[in-house]
Amino acid sequence: MIDFYLYDDTEDTSTRFVSFVGDENRYDLAVMQTTRFFGKSIVMNMQNNKFGIFGTDDLDEEGFTSYALGYTEEEAAEVEVFLREVISPGMDIGDL
Repeated sequence: MIDFYLYDDTEDTSTRFVSFVGDENRYDLAVMQTTRFFGKSIVMNMQNNKFGIFGTDDLDEEGFTSYALGYTEEEAAEVEVFLREVISPGMDIGDL
């Protein structure tokens, strides 16, 4: 039995589903924007069910995209090109 919840909220989100082909692979992503996570987006790799919370600062961290989404460094570089176009700090839900 659960005696104490840290939080239990319901929230409207904006989700963008995108699939594209790069030089290295095919990519199927879901990019979710909420009012949580200080304006960062939840990015899910729908091929392997790995996800991470991304902001532009995270895209600048070497190896973060590869680790969080389960890509090789080459694949991660292709995904980062897309993510830099759709992720920004403090982005409004309507921007997706």
